Amino acid sequence: MISLHAFHFLRPFWLAALPPLWALVYWLHRRHKNEGNWSGLIDADLLPVLRLDEKNAAGMRPWPVLSLLWTLAVLALAGPSWEKDQAAAYRAQVDWVFVLDLSPSMKTADIKPSRIARARYALDDLLDAARDARVGLVVFSDEPYTVVPLTKDVATVKALLPPLSPDIMPSAGDNLAPALEQAGKLLQAGAAKSQRIAVLTDGIDDPAAALSVAAGLKSRGITVSVIGMGNAVDQLKQLANTGGGKYADISQLGSLVDYLQSAPLASGDAALGIEVSHWRDEGVWLLPLLLLLAGMLARRGWL
Repeated sequence: MISLHAFHFLRPFWLAALPPLWALVYWLHRRHKNEGNWSGLIDADLLPVLRLDEKNAAGMRPWPVLSLLWTLAVLALAGPSWEKDQAAAYRAQVDWVFVLDLSPSMKTADIKPSRIARARYALDDLLDAARDARVGLVVFSDEPYTVVPLTKDVATVKALLPPLSPDIMPSAGDNLAPALEQAGKLLQAGAAKSQRIAVLTDGIDDPAAALSVAAGLKSRGITVSVIGMGNAVDQLKQLANTGGGKYADISQLGSLVDYLQSAPLASGDAALGIEVSHWRDEGVWLLPLLLLLAGMLARRGWL
């Protein structure tokens, strides 16, 4: 049954069309009734035979039918509703690029078993949390290198993590700015609604340049977050603040995961098992009656 307390119109502005339409029906009725005064030119016995009367064979007039037809059409357009439907929610396309520091200092064992080993474990957890996001991976020391461009094949990215260490880099260094620029290029090619960079590092040698690039990325809607692996906390917090992202040390990985997963809900291509409700438009049920009334008006001499 219709819940009267929940009854409303989804597009009530259409109701404003009813008074003009009713006035138009009245005007058409008056005009049709008065037009063609042939009684002074044609014999009174012949006139009824020649004129198409506004009544049909059953003695009905078209104007009540036309008025009802237009009224129902406006009500359908206004969207009567009294019940809600549940629908799956979707997350907007999300791209994450991880930037991993492979400078020599990442081999330090002050975090067991080592900074780089813990960074790989953190990356593994972050990839598990990616869900519907596309992910990419950039590593850097003196120069940046793209390990994986944006992909949804998380398993392949995880398989490439174990060999990553400072020993595989061709030259030593700790320059983050070029790596951020490389990550930005990957995200620009992806053109997702939500774009995020997460840097895993123990400190950098080019803070001024990195801050400048991070600010530029933020202006393009790309956030830069940082997972700190060493003692350069203030430097890395400043980087995250400049990039509009979040800072977390390795023991606070969960808070960063929550932040990365906080992309807004919207129409997209991957369901998350979340449901949202919306009012059902019941105007469609008026269409059969509208078609029937329209057929009734299709009579010679009515309009």
